[in-house]
Amino acid sequence: MRRNRIGRARIRAAAGLTVAALAAGAAAGAGPAVAQPQAAPGAAAAADCSAAYRIEQKLSTGTTWRMCWRYDSKAGLVLEHVSYQPKGEPKPIQVLNSARLAQIDVPYDDGSVEYDDLTGFGFAQGLMNLAPGECPGGTIRTVKVPDAWDPQHPNVNGLCTTTRSRGHAYRMQGDSANKVFQAQGKDLLVYTVNQVGWYEYMTEWRFQDDGTVNMNVGATGSLSYEDYDAGDGRGWPIGKGAKAYATSHTHNVFWRLDFGLDGSSKTKVEQYDSAVTAPAHGQQAPTNKTTRTKVTKELAGDYKTYRWWRMVSATGKNEDGHARSYEIVPGPTTKYPGRSFTRHDVYFTEYNKCEQFASNNPGNCPAGAGKSVDKWVNGQTLTHPVVWMNVGFHHIARDEDQQPMPIHWQGFAIAPRDVTAMNPLTPDELAWQNGHWRPRS
Repeated sequence: MRRNRIGRARIRAAAGLTVAALAAGAAAGAGPAVAQPQAAPGAAAAADCSAAYRIEQKLSTGTTWRMCWRYDSKAGLVLEHVSYQPKGEPKPIQVLNSARLAQIDVPYDDGSVEYDDLTGFGFAQGLMNLAPGECPGGTIRTVKVPDAWDPQHPNVNGLCTTTRSRGHAYRMQGDSANKVFQAQGKDLLVYTVNQVGWYEYMTEWRFQDDGTVNMNVGATGSLSYEDYDAGDGRGWPIGKGAKAYATSHTHNVFWRLDFGLDGSSKTKVEQYDSAVTAPAHGQQAPTNKTTRTKVTKELAGDYKTYRWWRMVSATGKNEDGHARSYEIVPGPTTKYPGRSFTRHDVYFTEYNKCEQFASNNPGNCPAGAGKSVDKWVNGQTLTHPVVWMNVGFHHIARDEDQQPMPIHWQGFAIAPRDVTAMNPLTPDELAWQNGHWRPRS
């Protein structure tokens, strides 16, 4: 709820941003990461950056995550060369070439305004200083913000890296009922907080010890008291009586993932659909048949019941001889039909250096290429696919949103599928139970 954010953004821009920098979409801010060469197929994934921009964490359960970070003048935090090494694996397994936000599009229900927070309203410049208590047990790193609103003070203590417990990773009763196998899962948490107008966005990346990566954006901060003017039925009464109506709006958050499984960008895309039919004569239950479709050309995809996608390594296999892959796991979403680029849940496009943001893309794309991700799905063959995820949240304010506003989350995950031959957290005592086996006598 930030009706006055236009004025604030423009004032800040005038103080610190240059028109040239905005037009060019100046990259890399916190500057570390030297140009990142792609690893050769099958090469061990290493954090190819200086120590100041390297994140490496071995979790107590034995898994190590490694990555580089940099700070972009529009996207904010960018993670690169992300690799995963569970216990027992002789070398890191590269997962992602890069991962970052690609847009936060915020249209208001009354049609009065629509914001593109990353490319138009200073998301990156709104990086907030974090207090030590906000990063318990972790490290707060200093970020040099490109095109800072105050050029004399570009450094912000704004990147937290820490670890968190997430509860049970698994629990299993032993065959003889006299032993319980259980483990408490551990995560590496990497996050920033960026202020845009009244909102504060928490961009959170959780790297689990079982290889899963959770990507979430949480919105918190304040409701704008200058925005209590939705008297046309498109808002919710805030405060006493029914005088101040907070205008409802939508947050359409996009992520951009460039997979580099096993050091190769030649990732394959597969779509799986299952069809359930009623029980045939003599059957006790319905039947379910799952079919695989290889996605060889660019695609604008939509979630349906029993539909999912996975990104498959072109070069790597696990110890069972199965191709390594990562499955895309959607979170709750409210798909916004008002714009062409928000009408699909996921886009697979062929890599193009100029295609950086899902809407109002400032990149130097050729004339006629279009400014949004939906325009880039034009039939190209996928040899280096890029994944664009769209997760929507329709915010109808409530009395409990003040003051401050409780954080509301939206996001998704990618989960390993056949990256390792067994559960990477399997206790040594059960490591022999792979594939067909019989209980020990």
